[in-house]
Amino acid sequence: MAWLSGGMGTRLAWAGLAGCLCWQAGFAAAADPDALIKQIYQLQVTDHARSLQVLAQLNDEAASLTPAQQWQRRYLNAWEVMYQGDYAKSEAMLDDVIEHSGDPHLANHASAVLLSQLGASRHYTEAFELANRIAARLPQVTDAKDRRLLLSNLSQVMGSAGQTDLAVHYARMALATVPAGESRCYPASILVEALYYGKRLKSDSPALQEAFDDCPAAKAPLYNTNLHFMLADQLLHEGQPRKVLALLERIQPSVDANGYVPAKLSALVDKATALAAVGEGDAARRLALAVIAEGKSGDIDAWLKDAYETLYQVEKKQGHAAAALGYYEKFAALDKAYLDDINARTMAYETVQQHVLAQKLETEKLSQQNTELLAQQKLGAKTAEANRLYLLLLLLVLGFGALWMFRLKRSQLRFKRLSHLDGLTAIYNRQHFMGEAERVLHQLEKRKGAACVAIIDLDHFKRINDTHGHAMGDQVLCRMVAACKQHLRPVDLFGRLGGEEFGILLVDCTREQALAIAERIRAAIEAAVVERDGAAVTVSTSIGLAFTDRAGYDLQHLCTGADAALYRAKHDGRNRVVTGVGDPMAA
Repeated sequence: MAWLSGGMGTRLAWAGLAGCLCWQAGFAAAADPDALIKQIYQLQVTDHARSLQVLAQLNDEAASLTPAQQWQRRYLNAWEVMYQGDYAKSEAMLDDVIEHSGDPHLANHASAVLLSQLGASRHYTEAFELANRIAARLPQVTDAKDRRLLLSNLSQVMGSAGQTDLAVHYARMALATVPAGESRCYPASILVEALYYGKRLKSDSPALQEAFDDCPAAKAPLYNTNLHFMLADQLLHEGQPRKVLALLERIQPSVDANGYVPAKLSALVDKATALAAVGEGDAARRLALAVIAEGKSGDIDAWLKDAYETLYQVEKKQGHAAAALGYYEKFAALDKAYLDDINARTMAYETVQQHVLAQKLETEKLSQQNTELLAQQKLGAKTAEANRLYLLLLLLVLGFGALWMFRLKRSQLRFKRLSHLDGLTAIYNRQHFMGEAERVLHQLEKRKGAACVAIIDLDHFKRINDTHGHAMGDQVLCRMVAACKQHLRPVDLFGRLGGEEFGILLVDCTREQALAIAERIRAAIEAAVVERDGAAVTVSTSIGLAFTDRAGYDLQHLCTGADAALYRAKHDGRNRVVTGVGDPMAA
């Protein structure tokens, strides 16, 4: 689901920022400043256009406001600047409120808004640093609403970094702060979001139903719509596209009413995906092209990625090879950018955590040095034995520091190594595989060496996930990787390109050798049997090959040729090896 695929991007920012509003009841009938402020808070999540009119009225009366009302006005203007997308300006305005308003309640709200905004603008390191500061001062926050707000935003930030357990813990803490009779909508939706990103949400999850009960469409349209999109996405993953179409039909009036562009694009992309799944390719194509027509900024890269993927699947199914390949290339580029953003987010989190550990070590070290200096002053009259003891203590401190630096360096190297590997199969991830393949091809070009790129795609893999579950699917992928490794040489490169698609670069390999290796891999995968929970699964694979003697040493050309060959292998019946020049090697 595109609205949910941007990490700390568009949807997360909106949900977090909308949650930072004070849900005040009632509307102002007169131009009383306090009444106007309360009205703006309410209208920001129910009627944004009207909230702008009331904010303009409040700004017109700025000269007559009290200092406390002035800070409320500045906070509301900062929120509006953020909503319009001017993150740099709103960050400065929010910092001013946090540092100088003198109102802890308002400072907490500004901190929560700033936390979500830093994520939306992809300032991940600053976002995680702020999250650490907020978490450290939580014990001093006594206001229940402020704690609920800060805990909810912390849950979102931790979920975006892949810390699912911590995200769920913060969300449940936020729910625990809601007094009886008050709305549980915001923290309940945050809990569902944490479970969704951690891949722990099902379409019948109790937490999802409880969130729907807490966020009725009449009172919380934005959150209710957001929950429906998460449900739609889960139903797509569970292979129930017709239920998705019925659900989208029900919520379309709400999507049209709020006029929020991310919601509109999410509805279009989800409907296109569902229509493609039920075989209505022409209708799916029209909706996907409508999403692409809206693609005017980096904020909607997630929707563009899903739209291009749908177009690729539709054109591929209808046998339009050239169009399918063109859409696949655009999808692959956006998918790489999306994966790079996830890696950047994870690395930012790890960097901040390492910085916190280093600061803690430095504090402990300075404290220990201070104690030693005081002891040295008291023991100034001691003999050489005392001096030797001091020297020994100093050596211990230096040794401890050296040991810590060694462990820190080893940890950094480990994180770097892990960032190169796919989390499930432990082979190269897409980004590292492509980088290494380009480097090796460049070396081969200098010495006129031969190479082959093989693109491997499991046949009907979605059917395994739908029938036996994703756990079985993951086990099949791992078994497939093990079968491939048995027939690869130490010099060959092996990486997961995404989903059930893998890439291999066979180095210093003739056409005949490459065909033999590919056929052995195909046969090994076909012969493998995966057993789990009493069920046995076999799978076949289609393999496309491209050679440097025909496509040259440019990795993009080689991948394009291999993809085209793979497409022909799928079209010709699957479970076969096909080369870039069209001579299939029958299974």
